[in-house]
Amino acid sequence: MLELAADCSRCFGLCCVALPFARSADFPTDKDAGDPCLHLQADFRCGIHARLREEGYRGCTVYDCFGAGQQVAQVTFAGADWRSHPETARQMFATLPVMRQVHELLWHLTAALAVPDTEPVHVELRRAVGDTERLTRLDAAALERLDVPAHRAEVNRLLRRASELARAGTDPPDLPADLIGARLSGRDLRGVGLRGACLIAADLAGADLRLADLTGADLRDARLHGADLSTALFVTQAQLNVAQGDAETRVPASLERPARWA
Repeated sequence: MLELAADCSRCFGLCCVALPFARSADFPTDKDAGDPCLHLQADFRCGIHARLREEGYRGCTVYDCFGAGQQVAQVTFAGADWRSHPETARQMFATLPVMRQVHELLWHLTAALAVPDTEPVHVELRRAVGDTERLTRLDAAALERLDVPAHRAEVNRLLRRASELARAGTDPPDLPADLIGARLSGRDLRGVGLRGACLIAADLAGADLRLADLTGADLRDARLHGADLSTALFVTQAQLNVAQGDAETRVPASLERPARWA
């Protein structure tokens, strides 16, 4: 079974090297793609993992590779790490972002199959899962050439249809895509379409978000205290990680309530 959750113990610290970051609220300094983070140790572990937020590396605490890191490390490159085999470094780092996108699509397809009322598209969804899983087994050169946007467009067509089927029995309000700082606390938002919506710092405390489609919604610093996302559609761990919540926030069973939520 393909793993869709990160296992850093089987990776080579790829996200700590392959990805760039810039000095901001999420990072205390700049780093170019391909340069190892200053805190990456010889064993590919993070030297400040237990205090990333305190050190200013909030961006690291919310990143999720959906298991792409270990797939690249252990399958694409058969366990040959970039330090012991420096000739693999460039291609390995270029492959990670591609594999992450493919794994994210697989995560959403798998989630769609588990949603009630999507049975009419199960055959298509399973076919898409098989086609997408095959992409994860391509060699590095083929992955670099992969037309991810084209494959994503086809997958998104299916995910939209699955979302429509799941939300068919609801009567949601019509909300705009720009909801930065919106005051939506306590609102009945069951089945609302928030695909790609910008909800930065929005107040959703106590809101009912069951069956709401949150595909790609930006939840940075959104207030989810006491909100019900138990059956919200296509929520990812990364989206929860960037939001604010508490012990009363209900999250989908497949995800974890962030430890910092009191």
